[in-house]
Amino acid sequence: MVDTKAHWEQVYATRKPHEVGWFQAYPEIPLRLIAATGMGKSEAIIDVGGGASNLVDALLENGYSNVTVLDLSAAALEATQARLGAASNQVTWLVADITRFVPGQQYALWHDRAVFHFLTDAADRRLYIEAARSALPPGGHLIIATFALDGPAQCSGLDVVRYSPESLSHEIGTGFALEESFGALHITPSQGKQSYTFCRFIRK
Repeated sequence: MVDTKAHWEQVYATRKPHEVGWFQAYPEIPLRLIAATGMGKSEAIIDVGGGASNLVDALLENGYSNVTVLDLSAAALEATQARLGAASNQVTWLVADITRFVPGQQYALWHDRAVFHFLTDAADRRLYIEAARSALPPGGHLIIATFALDGPAQCSGLDVVRYSPESLSHEIGTGFALEESFGALHITPSQGKQSYTFCRFIRK
């Protein structure tokens, strides 16, 4: 059985953030989806698996002031903190396994680009969804991006589960209403092509 924490610590210890396949220089689609919620910029956001992503930089630049970044890898978070410098003090940083995460507060928005699809065990998916339910009040927003049905079957040497908007909505289950969904093509740093499914839900 793969030790997922050790796996991701190794990934971020040996590869720079801009070298990983999911790297985005600027997270245009996540920012558009977050803006589409209409949420206030002082409301709480949690970026699940945010690690070394540039989303936190962009959120701060766009005036969002209540941001938490959660990742399994301490090395990934440390890389982002170093990149942000003094601005990292404006962010809450959590090293945690999302399938064991007990939210200490509620959030207006839960964002996840490319964590959920690594949960190949149904029990882990249920734990993830329970954490999201606990973290989001009615009216809260859930944004998830996964590999699409024609996306890669593996990423970073690990198997993934691929989703259509319909199958992801079914997996998320009752308690969330699908507000928006679409496919998008991601170009990796090595110029590979990966198909993603993006979904935006509202907590009922």
